[in-house]
Amino acid sequence: MEEIRLSPLRQTSVKSSLSGRSTPRGTPRVHSGRTPRRGHVGGGAFQLFRSSRLVYWLLLITLWTYLGFYVQSRWAHDNESKVEFLRFGGRPRKDVLYVEKIKGMDAVANENSEALVNITGKDDAGLSKRTDVSLIKKDDGASRRSLSSKKKTRKTGRTSRSKIGVKAKQKVIKEVLETKDLDDEQDPQLPLTNATYGKLLGPFGSLEDKVLEWSPHRRSGTCDRKSDFKRLVWSRRFVLLFHELSMTGAPISMMELASELLSCGATVSAVVLSRRGGLMQELTRRRIKVVEDKGELSFKTAMKADLVIAGSAVCTSWIDQYMNHHPAGGSQIAWWIMENRREYFDRAKPVLDRVKMPIFLSESQSRQWLTWCEEEHIKLRSQPVIVPLSVNDELTFVAGIPSSLNTPTLSPEKMREKRQILRESVRMELGLTDADMLVMSLSSINPTKGQLLLLESIALALSERGKESQRNHKGIIRKEKVSLSSKHRLRGSSRQMKSVSLTLDNAVRREKQELKVLLGSVGSKSNKVGYVKEMLSFLSNNGNLSKSVMWTPATTRVASLYSAADVYVTNSQGVGETFGRVTIEAMAYGLAVVGTDAGGTKEMVQHNVTGLLHSMGRSGNKELAHNLLYLLRNPDARLRLGSEGRKMVEKMYMKQHMYKRFVDVLVKCMRP
Repeated sequence: MEEIRLSPLRQTSVKSSLSGRSTPRGTPRVHSGRTPRRGHVGGGAFQLFRSSRLVYWLLLITLWTYLGFYVQSRWAHDNESKVEFLRFGGRPRKDVLYVEKIKGMDAVANENSEALVNITGKDDAGLSKRTDVSLIKKDDGASRRSLSSKKKTRKTGRTSRSKIGVKAKQKVIKEVLETKDLDDEQDPQLPLTNATYGKLLGPFGSLEDKVLEWSPHRRSGTCDRKSDFKRLVWSRRFVLLFHELSMTGAPISMMELASELLSCGATVSAVVLSRRGGLMQELTRRRIKVVEDKGELSFKTAMKADLVIAGSAVCTSWIDQYMNHHPAGGSQIAWWIMENRREYFDRAKPVLDRVKMPIFLSESQSRQWLTWCEEEHIKLRSQPVIVPLSVNDELTFVAGIPSSLNTPTLSPEKMREKRQILRESVRMELGLTDADMLVMSLSSINPTKGQLLLLESIALALSERGKESQRNHKGIIRKEKVSLSSKHRLRGSSRQMKSVSLTLDNAVRREKQELKVLLGSVGSKSNKVGYVKEMLSFLSNNGNLSKSVMWTPATTRVASLYSAADVYVTNSQGVGETFGRVTIEAMAYGLAVVGTDAGGTKEMVQHNVTGLLHSMGRSGNKELAHNLLYLLRNPDARLRLGSEGRKMVEKMYMKQHMYKRFVDVLVKCMRP
């Protein structure tokens, strides 16, 4: 029995010795706190770790070093991360799209003052603020250089670092409040006080969503599952090369191509050469993966792809570097060239004969580039393919043209009804009556687009309209006086004077049909400072003209603008418009198109059938003014031209037409 009683003590002794106790049996416990608790496992290892503080500090230093390298790497290779890091996790930059959230768009500059139009709004904190209207964006090189110079002036002391951090934070907060972006600063040479800016109105994205009860954000995949395009791209890998992210034709077309490829089951990576512009958020929303850099990583990604599609002649430098890195890479590059000026050809010609296939937008562009190739003795690897652009699903859906987005509750007939409501709502916001004719031109503001010549033509049209109104008023007054005197033979009769007054009022009311102009795109990266100054100077010298001119920001939400307009003008100069994506979009909405008799516009617009054409240059101003006055006086002619243009779009420029042509490119260029 005694042995049985002693056995627990022996077990306890063994446990104690195993747990690291070296005190002999029977010795009083002096440091009982060091004894591990009953049931504790791994006590020896725990004690070893506690006693080895050096291991703990080494682990902490390793983690800290890794974190430092990670932050430094993100800083060095991702410009977007720099901005987010500087803003301490705040909301991301939205470029010119911030205008869409601002309320009270009806601020108008006083003609007798030299005040710039301001937009009144509220930030997230509810603080009232006033934002200057910017028509031009500046290159971000200066801001980035200043950012890099700040990085070079680091201090080692903790106090100095904290001071720098506080100053940086205060500066960032100040920039946010003033809506001054790191990448998009106002050019100092642009006049900041000028009454000729007129009205800045739109975008109307929120109004679109409210009236249509639908938003592009809700769209799902729109791939035609039975098409050859889907069969060829399914499970394939593509790299799409963007030269920039501005809201202009080429980047938007490449973005929509990426969305279609993803919808059809392909894997898409986007390489962006310049991230300035307003499309980065839209790429993220559409889940288009953007490669972190445009160097080594983008080359490795392209080498694994089945096809690389470059979306502009400006992509020459990347293509050249990629083929130097991977000499056989040219055999998997399809180059979708969307420019038609000689300077772009001169930039592209060093590598034009090394890519697999060039793609052009129109017959006129293809002929021009092939002529230049013959002059420079450049032999292409394969004959170019012509793939015109198309009207996307969202715009055709809102226009009431059958598309993949239609549902039983949102049929084309129902969408046409909603578009009419949208038209009335937007025109009310613009301050237009049903009798007014709204002429619209949406493009970057530069000499090749001819906005200054358009303003000169509008001035001629308004001047002629004014003279015509005066002649009509004099004729009406003379006619009514003769008629009344012959009837009543009463001089000084109050009834006679009242009748004449009512007749004149009715005549004035019939003549109250005004010509209004809406110009875009405010905030576009492609706007030219000097050209905008010329336009503002011309407006300031023609005060009455500024009353008829309105401006709208750059945006992708253009369905509301097309719905509100009556006439679209494409006044491209030089060799004319390469293709004119906005032209077919306007035709899809039934607008009468007025364009220059050159380039891709001539291929799409048949004179007096789907639109009206005029000559380029100042010699064409009178023709353009005459065409606008003709459409102003003849609403039925506007409807007829718009209807024929819409039929042409449905026949030739829908999405399925473009991707059917793209099949030829995939078959000839993609890896087997």
